[in-house]
Amino acid sequence: MLPEDEFDAVVTRALRRVPPRFRKHLQNVAIIVELEPSRPGLLGLYQGHPLTTRSVGHSFTMPDKITIYQGPHERMARNAVELEEMVADTVWHEIAHYFGMDEARVRKAERKRGVR
Repeated sequence: MLPEDEFDAVVTRALRRVPPRFRKHLQNVAIIVELEPSRPGLLGLYQGHPLTTRSVGHSFTMPDKITIYQGPHERMARNAVELEEMVADTVWHEIAHYFGMDEARVRKAERKRGVR
């Protein structure tokens, strides 16, 4: 298991891979790392109100939250390069939910990008 700060660095690098045209719209969203999910099979989780459902009333709300789970990524990755790719894919996946894409649309977009 990587030390917490090293896995945090993997997530930070994954965020840097998100094109600036998307990153600049990530507002009032916290991206955190937790060791394990509460439900098996999760690599990440988006919790909040997608941009497509927001109104003026959402101006003074708590931040949305994207959680990246360290344990499942590390167990699935065979090496450091694969870990970087998996985390980047998960970050993209959860950010897509932030932008309002449902699970079916996210999966379709991932297939187009060649995500496993």
